[in-house]
Amino acid sequence: MKNEMLQRVAHELVTADSKSGNEMTEEQVIAQLKIGFGALKPDMADSLLALANQAVINAEENHRPEVTEVRPQTLECDVVRFQNNKDKWVALVGLLDGYPYEIFTGLQDDDEGIMLPKTVTHGKIIKQVNPDGTKRYDFQFENKRGYKTTVEGLSEKFNPEYWNYAKLISGVLRYRMPIEHVIRLVSSLQLKSESINTWKNGVERALKKYVTDGTEAKGQKCPNCGSESLIYQEGCLICKNCGASRCG
Repeated sequence: MKNEMLQRVAHELVTADSKSGNEMTEEQVIAQLKIGFGALKPDMADSLLALANQAVINAEENHRPEVTEVRPQTLECDVVRFQNNKDKWVALVGLLDGYPYEIFTGLQDDDEGIMLPKTVTHGKIIKQVNPDGTKRYDFQFENKRGYKTTVEGLSEKFNPEYWNYAKLISGVLRYRMPIEHVIRLVSSLQLKSESINTWKNGVERALKKYVTDGTEAKGQKCPNCGSESLIYQEGCLICKNCGASRCG
């Protein structure tokens, strides 16, 4: 049954990806999915695979939000800053119709990342095609006087390991997996490095602001009273039983 689910999800992804000019086989996609799910706890991997499979079934029955299979050249973008140990990080969240569509993360550093003015809270992520046919993503923002600045080649600015995990997260965002499920996916990643585990906590914080207020946080208990009546409110978890709240 699990292999059948993998094949169904891979077929959907390959069909959509072919429309954007990429040429991956279903076998290659299945191999990549197995690597991604291999970083999760077994029960969570099975749960997320079932969710992905159900999303495909719903798509066939026209029950899920509309999926834009070919990425627009330009997306509006929110800039979310967070702390990773002693380092300052930035998340660039690409938005399509106000819904997170992709995420890029990296150090706020001139040498190994990007340095943005503190006043920059939004901009645009632009997909460009290089002369040799390869693709890159640029970030563009306007300063207070209306002058535009473009940071070219985001993938070259950020650590490749973080970049690859962000691509995995972006993949599920683009297929409209509910944000609360994406957050569960990120929190369940079993990563060996303390630094990258702190990074994933920052990614969770960045995504929580997009969860619809009142959404139930299923499977989570209030650390104060033990109740399972937690809901999301303005990016924070609120307990309906005792009123305790946790942000970040």
